[in-house]
Amino acid sequence: MNQAFEQELHHFGPDGTAPTMTVQAATAYCRQFTAQQYENFTVVSWLLPRKLAQRFYPVYAWCRWADNLGDEASSPEEALHLLSWWEQELAACYEGRPRHPVTIALQKVVEDCLIPPQPFLQLIDAFRQDQHVREYDHYPQLLRYCQRSANPVGQLVLYLAEQYNAENAALSNNVCTALQLTNFWQDIRRDWENLQRRYLPTADCQQFGYSLDDFQQKRFTPQFQQLLTFQVDRAQRLFDAGKPLVGRLTGPIRHDVALFIRGGEAILAKIRQQNYDVWKSRPKLSKWGKISLLLGHLFGRWR
Repeated sequence: MNQAFEQELHHFGPDGTAPTMTVQAATAYCRQFTAQQYENFTVVSWLLPRKLAQRFYPVYAWCRWADNLGDEASSPEEALHLLSWWEQELAACYEGRPRHPVTIALQKVVEDCLIPPQPFLQLIDAFRQDQHVREYDHYPQLLRYCQRSANPVGQLVLYLAEQYNAENAALSNNVCTALQLTNFWQDIRRDWENLQRRYLPTADCQQFGYSLDDFQQKRFTPQFQQLLTFQVDRAQRLFDAGKPLVGRLTGPIRHDVALFIRGGEAILAKIRQQNYDVWKSRPKLSKWGKISLLLGHLFGRWR
């Protein structure tokens, strides 16, 4: 388990002894916890007004805690136990008796933004699935996983921005699934080496003649290049299908959504630039690459 998160779990886990926090202290905890996390893109960018940024911290902290409980546990059994505990903490939050600093801060946010529990519960369900599903036979199975592991995050963002409706949610789902798939293709090697997970659908591998032994030996072949070209193009089509969401949103949140789309597309471009050989090196944006995305977006906004 990650040492930093192990300490968090020691203090605030099911057997933790940390005293109950005030709402102000819990909100400060979520802000600090969020700032310590690494992501491809800034979690709460400076484009957001303070009020909206404050809402993001508890939601992001809740999602990151759930993710860590699933991925950082010493065994699938421990992960399932911890995820059940986290689900109970969520229920306590919705029942008006939160105990954990994250759910203490989250309670006011879900009340102010009228967020139902379903997106949170879907995320927990996805993290549970991770404990026993390590590969996917067909692309539709992978899409169903994304519906619970990625799409709820976009729905939460819409609730936080008070712009949730069925049309926006459908477009957001395209963007979030595209971001999830982009992350899968970016991290093919890392997911296999660290988590023994294979997200390339078996049927697609067979279609392009890329065997399980090829995958296990991390071979870059013409078949793998064709296979990943196919997957990258799929993700791009989902980004294209979700882009109208930006024009439907109002306020600063539209700029963050646009940046996330551009960031995901930039990762896809990196994969193409290295000739789809993600076995050799992990495609990622440099610090200056992220800054150039931001400046390019702001230039287009001001123009």
